[in-house]
Amino acid sequence: MHATMKAVYGEMCISDCAVRKLVTIIKREDPRETILHDRKRSGRPLSASDMVHREKVDCMIRANGSVKQKEIADEGISKQRAHHIVTTVLVYRKVSARWAPRQFTVEMKAKGKDMYMYSTLRDLRCRRRSINFCNAF
Repeated sequence: MHATMKAVYGEMCISDCAVRKLVTIIKREDPRETILHDRKRSGRPLSASDMVHREKVDCMIRANGSVKQKEIADEGISKQRAHHIVTTVLVYRKVSARWAPRQFTVEMKAKGKDMYMYSTLRDLRCRRRSINFCNAF
């Protein structure tokens, strides 16, 4: 069986030992009832990454962009989960000690474009003044 799998999957094939274990598991049970996926186990549920905590963290960051992960973790979330929510789920990153979204909103882009146009016009006016000043001599 492993040789057949090796021919199909090549180097990405699971080991011979793993194939033997799977075969023994399947042979022991009724094939119709064999479940190869992980079954649910008892244990602590992941409640730190639920929507309530995500919204709470997002509100904290929007209210105070320079909030620290430790302050976010004081809301009953571990530091690791707080970091995961901020960086992976909400997709923020640190810019000059402040959390900033990775992708700008339409309003942010419009404001940035307006600032660019303002600074460009200001630079052009300054250049004209300096050229006029130089031509005066």
